[in-house]
Amino acid sequence: MSFIAHSEGAATGMRLATGPLPVPGADEVLIRTQAIGVNRPDVLQRQGSYAPPPGASPVLGLEAAGEVVAIGAAVTRHHIGDRVCALTNGGAYAEYVVAPEGQTLPWPDGYDARLAAAVPETFFTVWANLFMIGRLAPGESVLVHGGSSGIGVTAIKLAAEFGATVYATAGSAAKCAACESFGATLAINYRETDFAEAIRSATGKRGVDVVLDMVGAPYFTRNLRSLAIDGRLVIIAFLEGSKPDGVDLMPVMTRRLTVTGSTMRPRSAAQKAEIAESLSRRVWPVLAQGRCKPEIFASFPLERAADAHALMESSSHIGKIILTVGS
Repeated sequence: MSFIAHSEGAATGMRLATGPLPVPGADEVLIRTQAIGVNRPDVLQRQGSYAPPPGASPVLGLEAAGEVVAIGAAVTRHHIGDRVCALTNGGAYAEYVVAPEGQTLPWPDGYDARLAAAVPETFFTVWANLFMIGRLAPGESVLVHGGSSGIGVTAIKLAAEFGATVYATAGSAAKCAACESFGATLAINYRETDFAEAIRSATGKRGVDVVLDMVGAPYFTRNLRSLAIDGRLVIIAFLEGSKPDGVDLMPVMTRRLTVTGSTMRPRSAAQKAEIAESLSRRVWPVLAQGRCKPEIFASFPLERAADAHALMESSSHIGKIILTVGS
């Protein structure tokens, strides 16, 4: 089996290697991969700042789509030959990967392998954080940071689909225009405008009900300023640090704010299966009708994973980056 090996550090240390075929456990399926999603945590793991949890494959890759070719003894929902996409615990940058049955879902109707592979990591993350933890409800408003990223595009589309008013931040006029084309009412160029002031102006000084943040420390105070009474700040990454300086927490009390967040990878299989079940029930019917489709910016063959990582690190993309396997 071919897979991408890597040394800690630069993307140039990634290379195609061979190894044994993974063996599925009792509750796992073995998937012959056809497409693989590239995500920011893959880059962080390659750089040495995001170690896989105990027992997870050291091979990069958190999502894939392909065909089930073997099943464990306790698997009941999937059969050999099923086309599935999966949130994996690692190991997806390979010709074959195992995934717990509860973390796999069928390809949405009308999807090919590339589109199906673009779904799991971002949809699991956004659904769990924005809707299950953040409790975003129809008629509410949300500010999505990093609106042109894979996570950001998914958050904008799902929030708008489920009846929220969406604001977003992005780093260029082109990215802001893309965010608005995906469903944002207003996209703010954070390089030119203070997003907190822009949100106060756009909402008549009320603020938004939810902020979905992946930046961290530099945004913390302004995120609090951007929230309405009873607002919720949901943090899903710390791309620019986790330790804000000089923070005044008084608004948390006076405006009854909630500050929360989560990570996906360390969650238990049962917790991830619960998210998958909710996605199957609430979101898969939307995807089957052609709405909230992932935006694929670029695709590379598996052996060019280093190029995919270089593109991810450049932050010049809008949407998802995909690796493909085979013809």
